[in-house]
Amino acid sequence: MTPSYRLHYAPDNASLVIRLALEEMQQPYETVLIDRRGGALDSPAYRSLNPQGLIPVLETPAGTLFETGAILLWLADRHAALLPMADSPDRGWTLKWLFFLSNTLHADLRMLFYPQKYIGDDLAQQDTLHRHLTDRLTTHLTTLERAASDGGIWLAAEEPSILDLYLACLMRWMALYPMSRDRSWFDLADYPRLSAMLHRLEQRPATAAAQTAEGLGPAPFTAPVYANPPEGSAT
Repeated sequence: MTPSYRLHYAPDNASLVIRLALEEMQQPYETVLIDRRGGALDSPAYRSLNPQGLIPVLETPAGTLFETGAILLWLADRHAALLPMADSPDRGWTLKWLFFLSNTLHADLRMLFYPQKYIGDDLAQQDTLHRHLTDRLTTHLTTLERAASDGGIWLAAEEPSILDLYLACLMRWMALYPMSRDRSWFDLADYPRLSAMLHRLEQRPATAAAQTAEGLGPAPFTAPVYANPPEGSAT
C-alpha cells in the first residue's frame, strides 16, 4: 500500500507520539530523519514545513501539519480511531485532557528540558525554575492519576487512546531528561493506574514497531533507556 503520510522525525522526539498513533491505526507511512545536530531544524526547507522549526511534521494528502496535539486530533478524526467522535458524549472529556497534555504538561516539560531558551544561562535561576517545574509536574501527574479513575475507555483503559500514547511518551522523557539533573522527583510507583497503562502499551505491536525503528530498549515506558536508533542518531 502506498503511504499516505510522511513523518519528519528524530529518534525519541515528539514525533514518537505520532509514530505510535500511526502504528496503532495501522496506517502506512514513510519517515524522513531530521539531522538536528546538523542544523536541519533551522534550514529553509524545514522551516517551510514548520515555521517554528520543531518536531514533528506530518505531510498528509490534506496538507502539512505540525503541533503534536493537532496532528493526533486530525488523525483520530480522519480515521475514526483512538478518540471519541464529535457526537460522542465522551468527546469533551477527552479533548480537555488532550489539550491539557499538549498545552500544560508538554509545555512544562519543554521548559524543564530547555531552561536557557526561557530564562537564559543564569544557573541559579535555572535551579529555581527546575524546582518549581518538578513540583508542577508532580501535581499534573497526580491529577492525571485521578482522572484515569473516571476516564472510562479513553485514559488508562484496556485499549489505548491518543491520550495514552501522548502521556506515555511524556512520562518516558520525565524518567530520562534532563540528563544532567537529579530525576528522583519522578517515581512511576506513585501513579499505579498510569503505570499499569504503560505496562499494557509495552505489550502492543505499535510499541514494538517504535522500539525497533528508534532503538528505545525493551521497556521503553516503564524502564526507559536512552535511544540507540538504528537509522542514525539525530538527537
